[in-house]
Formats: sequence, structure tokens, C-alpha cells
Amino acid sequence: MRTPIVAGNWKMNTTLADATALARDVRAGVDGVVGVTTVVCPPAVSIVPVSMALEGSSVHVGAQDVSANPPGAHTGELSAGMLAGLCTFVIVGHSERRAMYCEDDRSTAAKAKAALAAGLRPILCVGEPLEVRENGRAESFVTSQIEGSLTGISDISQISIAYEPVWAIGSDRAASPEIAQEMAAMIRGAVADLYSKAVSERLPVLYGGSVNAGNCASFAAAPDIDGALVGGASLDGHEFAQIVHAAASV
Repeated sequence: MRTPIVAGNWKMNTTLADATALARDVRAGVDGVVGVTTVVCPPAVSIVPVSMALEGSSVHVGAQDVSANPPGAHTGELSAGMLAGLCTFVIVGHSERRAMYCEDDRSTAAKAKAALAAGLRPILCVGEPLEVRENGRAESFVTSQIEGSLTGISDISQISIAYEPVWAIGSDRAASPEIAQEMAAMIRGAVADLYSKAVSERLPVLYGGSVNAGNCASFAAAPDIDGALVGGASLDGHEFAQIVHAAASV
């Protein structure tokens, strides 16, 4: 049985004080919730104070990105080894990284491999832009992303895949539960083709893209969706806790 994961991606938001306060709100809101893995991914500068605020709780901390490079002359980068002492999860291949910083499947695979080698648990993001969906190529596009982003990785037991349709991120247009389920099932099938059906059945597949307290239950009820990667709604501790509770109640 797969344990749902609800991860909050705070993106480039919150000051140090805001991040600490938000972490405390999340902690209070999910205290005692079982059957779900709760993760918050603050900006890198806030990972330490957020970890301190969550110490002793069931809430995990994640990073929003990681360098594929080993330690060395890489100004501004954070290696997997650096993050391993601070957090448990790390987001790789987010659509904003792909679009704004020209990251591709190859670099995403390299980051995932570096994270795994350091003992981190990658949340691998895939998803199609609107024009691809409108042209009927969503499944082939995402399948290609999965194949490329898992290149060279033989063991994916510590990986989860987040389906985030680019057209739904940061908008008021979440994918319907039917579309999300269809794509989640397709992702599971693509992983089965690459590895095995048994591996695919153990893989957590998350949905991300304008998830909020109002629609989270409908996504959580889908048989192939195992939680959510939450953007804007994760900046409200109460709303994020509602999403966690919805995932736990399935």
C-alpha cells in the first residue's frame, strides 16, 4: 500500500520570520495526522530555521532544487551532500526550473541521481504545456519526460513523481480529477514499461497544479493519485493542513 505524500513548495516566498511562523502553523495543523507523509519545501535560506521549528514533529523538510555537481567551484549552488544534513526530500525537474533556467530531462536525471546518492528522496516533476495538451500529445510528451528524467537510475524506490500540467500551475485552472487520474495511470504504466509492474505499483504519483482545500479531496480520491505537490495553497498553514487531512482520510 502506498503512503500519500503532501508536499508544499513555498517557491521564492517568505522571509526567515515568515517561514518559521508558517512551519509552526503547519506543525499545529497536522499534529496527530497519520497515514500521510507531510513535507514542506521552503527557500534554501530558511531550511535550517524551518527544520528547527519542526524538530520532533512528523513533518519532513525538503529542498526546492539541488545541484547535480559534486562539491567544488560552483558558485551559488547547493550540493546534495550539503542538503542531506538538512532535509529529507528534494524537488527536481519542476516546470519553472525547466522553463526559466533551461533545465531538461538530462539535467533532471543528473540531479535525481545526485540526490539519491546522498540519501535524499527526489520528487520528480513532469507535465505538459497547454499547446501540447491541445494537440493531443500530452501522454507522449510526459512519457518522454519520464524516460529521459529516469535515465541511468536503476532503483526508483525512493522517488516519487509529481504530475504538474504546466497550464494549471499558479492559475485558477486545475486539471479535472479525471484528467489527473488518467495521466497518473499513464505515468504508472510508463514506469512499469521501464522497470516492472511491481515497481510501478509502489511508486507514489502526486498531482500538482492549483491544488487547494476546495479541490484536494477529489484528487485524493483518484485511485492512482497518492497525494499532492502544493504551490500557493501551501503558504497558508491552515489550508495546507486541510489538504494533508484530505489525503490522510482516503
